Amino acid sequence: MTDPRRLGLLQITLIVRDLGAVELAFGKALGLRVAFRDPSVDRWGLENVVLPMGTTFIEVLAPTRADTPGGRHLDRLGGDGGYMVILQTRDLTPWRERIGQLGLRIAFEAETRDSVDGQDWAGIHLHPSDTGGMMISLDQPDPPDSWAGAGPRWRDFICQDVVDGLVGIELRSPDPKRLSHRWSEVLGLVVDDRGRIELDQGAIGFRETKADELEGLSAIELRATLPERVGERFDLAGVEFRLV
Repeated sequence: MTDPRRLGLLQITLIVRDLGAVELAFGKALGLRVAFRDPSVDRWGLENVVLPMGTTFIEVLAPTRADTPGGRHLDRLGGDGGYMVILQTRDLTPWRERIGQLGLRIAFEAETRDSVDGQDWAGIHLHPSDTGGMMISLDQPDPPDSWAGAGPRWRDFICQDVVDGLVGIELRSPDPKRLSHRWSEVLGLVVDDRGRIELDQGAIGFRETKADELEGLSAIELRATLPERVGERFDLAGVEFRLV
């Protein structure tokens, strides 16, 4: 990703009721190990785990007290599910300009400098009501192959016995064409003839909701490292996982 405007899938964040049970399920199904439990998320009444698969990540959040934004999101979903997609950029400056031009609201913004572990970061969370689907976060890790959100020693916890990274996500909506066009507008990328938005690393697909489904994250695609597991599909944390 040499162009500062280019984007890649960096992390998918899920939110669940029972963090311990889901953590065990990820280990059993995908062999993933916890690299970090971020104490800073306690400010929002949350706890988390971050699971590295290489240089892409899955984060799982769970509320720790009543009446938190995360808990209210779970209530809206009616169960476990998607919370946020983090897209990596080399430079947030042009994205700040685009956000302003489109009149998008910023739900959260922060950065770190001169971190002890050498992993700095800046990020912007867009208000999900302005984008639809799920929350989009635009993040600039510094250096680009680092990720402060996974803790200081995340490379020690990488396990690629089953999968080695994010390949794509799929969003569901009562009007997937409308949602895909909105994300296309926000990200400045075209919707291809398959109804997908191709990033420089990864892709975003869209499908129509089925009965009783709400708009949100439908599926996560992971690259399988074992040929015999390609094509597997299973549900975990309220989302369908596909090994491709």
